Amino acid sequence: MVLIDGKKISLELQAEIAAEVKTLVANGKKQPHLAAILVGDDPASQSYVNNKVKACLNVGFKSTLVQFEANISEQKLLSKIAELNADPDIDGYIVQLPLPRHISEQKIIESISPAKDVDGFHPINVGRLVLNLPTYVSATPYGIVELLKRYNIPTEGKHCVVIGRSNIVGSPMSILMAKNTNLANCTVTLCHSKTKDLKYHTLQADIVIAAIGRPNFVTADMIKEGAVVIDVGINRIDDDTAPKGFKLVGDVKFDEVSKKAGFITPVPGGVGPMTATTPGLSN
Repeated sequence: MVLIDGKKISLELQAEIAAEVKTLVANGKKQPHLAAILVGDDPASQSYVNNKVKACLNVGFKSTLVQFEANISEQKLLSKIAELNADPDIDGYIVQLPLPRHISEQKIIESISPAKDVDGFHPINVGRLVLNLPTYVSATPYGIVELLKRYNIPTEGKHCVVIGRSNIVGSPMSILMAKNTNLANCTVTLCHSKTKDLKYHTLQADIVIAAIGRPNFVTADMIKEGAVVIDVGINRIDDDTAPKGFKLVGDVKFDEVSKKAGFITPVPGGVGPMTATTPGLSN
């Protein structure tokens, strides 16, 4: 079994980007500028955005963090987005999800300029992804493809099962893995809450990507020997022995699945660091 070290790969990727930015600036080009909008005080969202800001610092990007209280009006948030769209110094930005319930996430996503939508959520960018045109790609799927590439894991002709069909991970992941490129060319099965006999599908898979948001959901009896297992889940479960009273686990029951897998990502330290590094990259 090979443990896929997302933290190590993310640092390598940051070093490569930093070198490119240094060359760019030395040649008189503009320093890239990434902004992030954070609404409310959700600890997970704050940690996630802070990691992105840190990644910007590491690679030589300028970064701007715009924070609002959770009770901000939808119109005020839309006005800020319009301001970022019009700011020539801002090359791209994210609006951290989820948003408070009184704000329409879809309206916010559609108000972001597709040219600055580094999360790849705008319908135009999703459409360009489907059509295999250059576009921004959702950070987590992009990071997973990069992990497969860096570990020289063959994908062409392989059967990939994606568990979960969210717009952020599952759906774009299934599109990326099916694309006619050297880093994909898989036969893809997209499974979800209505899939019958999920175990039947996962046992056929050469690559399993679990993004369902259920702790320890994928067990050893669902995975064939030597399969590649990518665990996207980050779930908190109570643990009285842990300093904070909880521990982080993935969607995959790591202790038992790792005994059968050929490659596997841990939680934490697998997909997560790649997600923080990859926003702003395009295929």
